[in-house]
Amino acid sequence: MLECCEPLEIVKDKGISFGKVVCLAHSSGAKVEAFRTNQSTIDDFRKYVVKCSTSDNCHMISTYHRQVLKQTGTGHFSPIGGYNAERDMALILDVARFKYPPHWVPLKLLWDAMDSIDQSTGRRRGFMLISRPHREPGLLYTLSCKDESWISIAKYLKEDVPRLVSSQHVDTIERILYVVFKSLPANFNQFIKWMAEIRRTEDVNQNLSSEEKSRLKLKQELLKQVQETKLFKHVDKFLSSVYEDNLPYVAAKVYCDGDEILSGYESDESCCKETCVKCIKGLGEEKVTVVAYPSGNDVFTALLLALPPQTWSGIKDQSLLQEMKQLISMVSHPTLLQQEVLHLRRQLEMLKRCQENKEDEELSAPA
Repeated sequence: MLECCEPLEIVKDKGISFGKVVCLAHSSGAKVEAFRTNQSTIDDFRKYVVKCSTSDNCHMISTYHRQVLKQTGTGHFSPIGGYNAERDMALILDVARFKYPPHWVPLKLLWDAMDSIDQSTGRRRGFMLISRPHREPGLLYTLSCKDESWISIAKYLKEDVPRLVSSQHVDTIERILYVVFKSLPANFNQFIKWMAEIRRTEDVNQNLSSEEKSRLKLKQELLKQVQETKLFKHVDKFLSSVYEDNLPYVAAKVYCDGDEILSGYESDESCCKETCVKCIKGLGEEKVTVVAYPSGNDVFTALLLALPPQTWSGIKDQSLLQEMKQLISMVSHPTLLQQEVLHLRRQLEMLKRCQENKEDEELSAPA
C-alpha cells in the first residue's frame, strides 16, 4: 500500500520528496492538508501544532533539515507529538529513535529547519496534517507503482483511451470496449492488485476477529455491487463472447488470488489454468491479446468507472455518448461503490501527477 507514488527500493536508495509523501498520503486515502513554509506563517504553524497535539484524529508530519537543529544528516520527516505553550516548544517524535529519541525543540527553531530548500526539488520544506477518512478506501482495488508498469499504463488510461474512442468509429458499447481492450499494455495485469488481508489455512472455518469479519463482509458487498452494475454486464458479455483460452496460468494468478481472498479458502491451480489471459478474435479478423479472467471482469469494470467522465466526451454518436455517461454515472451507484471508484480515480490522478513530475507543484487532493 506504500508503493503507489514511489517504489520503495528508490525511497531506500534516494529518499523521498515532500510532494511524494503528500501524494502517498492522498493515494492511501488519508485526508491531507499540506503547506510549505512559503505558503504559511509561523503563527499558523503554531496553531496547527496545538490543534494536532490536542486531537486524537489530526496528526502532523514535519519535514525539516537536521543540521539547523545541530543534528547529523540532512532532510528528514518526523511527526510532531506535543506542544509546550509555556516554553513555546514542539515535541519531535523522531522516527529514527536509535539515533534521536523523542526530543523538544523551540518551535521557532523547528520552523527555521522547515524553512529550508530541498536541493532535490528546489522547493521549501514544510508540514502536513493528516487524518483518517470516514472509512478505509481501497477495499478491493488499489493502483501500485511497485514496478515501472504504471508509467505506461497511466499514460494509456489518461491520454490514449480518450484519443482512441474519439478517433475511431464507435457505434456500440461493445465497440468501445473492443477499442479500449485491444490496445491494453502488455503489463496491465501487474497494475491493479487486489488489496485484502489474506488468511490461508487448511481449515475453511477460520477464526476471524469481528473486525476481519466486518471487512470481509464489506468486500463481499462491494464485489456484489460492482457485478450488479450495467457496465459490468457489458464487460462480462463482451469478454465472454470473444475470447478463446490460449495463454498460461501465471498471468491470471492475481485474479484467482482475489477469488480465494473473498471465498475464504485456497483453490487448486486448475481454476486458473482454465481461464487466463486470452487471445480474442476482434470484431474483424484481427486477434488481440487481453487479460480476461471471468471472475476478474469486475477489475476492468471498476477501472473503467474510475476514469474521468471526460474520457468518453470524444464519442461522436450522441445517443451512444449519453448511454456511456449513464453507465459510468456515480449518481446511480451505492455509496460503498462510489467511494471505491473515487478512491481509484484519485489514485490514478496522483500517479499521473507523479509521472509528469508535478507532485511537488500541486499538493492538494485531486478534485
